Amino acid sequence: MIIKKFIGKTEEDAVEAAKKELGNGIVIMNVKTAKKPGLAGFFGAKQVEVTVALEEENDAIERTRREKSENRGSAAGKAQGNGNQQDMAKPKSTQQMPDPESIEKKLESLQNLLETQIKSQARNTETIKADEKKDEKEPERDKESKKPQTAEEHIEASENPEQEKFIRLLYNTMIDNEVDEKYANQILEEIEKSKKPNIPIDYILANVYQKMILRFGKSDGIEKSEKKPKVVIFIGPTGVGKTTTIAKVASNYSMEGKKKIALLTSDTYRIAAAEQLRTYANILEVPFRVIYTEEEMQNAIRDFADCDYIFVDTAGHSHQNGEQIANMKKLLDAIDECASRQTFLVLSATTKYRDLTKIAKIYKDITNYQLIFTKLDETSSVGNLLNLKLYADTPIAFITYGQNVPDDIEQFNPQKTVKQLLGGKNEN
Repeated sequence: MIIKKFIGKTEEDAVEAAKKELGNGIVIMNVKTAKKPGLAGFFGAKQVEVTVALEEENDAIERTRREKSENRGSAAGKAQGNGNQQDMAKPKSTQQMPDPESIEKKLESLQNLLETQIKSQARNTETIKADEKKDEKEPERDKESKKPQTAEEHIEASENPEQEKFIRLLYNTMIDNEVDEKYANQILEEIEKSKKPNIPIDYILANVYQKMILRFGKSDGIEKSEKKPKVVIFIGPTGVGKTTTIAKVASNYSMEGKKKIALLTSDTYRIAAAEQLRTYANILEVPFRVIYTEEEMQNAIRDFADCDYIFVDTAGHSHQNGEQIANMKKLLDAIDECASRQTFLVLSATTKYRDLTKIAKIYKDITNYQLIFTKLDETSSVGNLLNLKLYADTPIAFITYGQNVPDDIEQFNPQKTVKQLLGGKNEN
């Protein structure tokens, strides 16, 4: 993996320079204001310094190939070993890995991470010892299913115990933040394959950080549409905050973006929901309408054809109610007949992962969507954001963390979330 700094007049200029040199696969790791040294910097205009990372997949493939060749012990393996020495001398970029300053800014500091997790490591050691005592009392047939080596034994036998301890600390931190074991193991297994005995710990930290950001990917939020109006519809279970979320998004587009918008609601089950959205429409001085049928939806879209965006609230449905889900699909199909549509599935970050996967699957069967997570202020564990992103294979567009309109909402920032997953503080 390569980490480099680029400087430009704006963040966009610096990122563009990075893409020209390294390609579009870069990941932004840090952005800060930079000044030239001396009087030129004092009187001159400010510049932006962007630190980016690029994963070198070819290096990982080459390492795996070399390891297999070394285990053969044949003459061909020896020849390959000579080639390995040349390869080891060549990829200097992998040894120039991290800029410690940028890593510390993103994760508070490596020292803090180790200190905050040392107690967790001690607890895990006690648990392992307790399990070993328990194993002594179990029948022999049960012992055969156990792993032949404990985690502590594996660390002691390792060429670099400190690396193993640190990787275990990262794993425990992710699990404490409710990252699913499956995904935590996948990330760290990739690190295990590419690490070397002489690689410093901050290299491992930067590598994990980058791989998690890559897994989150990037969302552009609400997509622009040349064809007016663009219908943006919000779906999801009851009680996740769809109506408030629509009000926040609509307020930003109307007041800050100066876009012409309309608000619709098909939530006829709760009178309070319709009245709440009507109140926001009155404050924003934008048109509002309650929709009862698919035909009324199409008529409303035609009536508001001069709008840039039409934001649509929907009734909260149980993902186990097949009839309601079928009615939702009819509504979506009716919109597709007369307008360009984008759909957001609104979910609460406090919902159990098992339920989130069921909800995501049911809605995936009727439409494609991007994710919005609400109630980030009501939980200290954000692992479900990564879990569901990987499970549903769809971008996270926005997160919300309070009831204030139009505040308490922002476009999803993978860097900030990964920082929290690896032991940093919640910045919201």
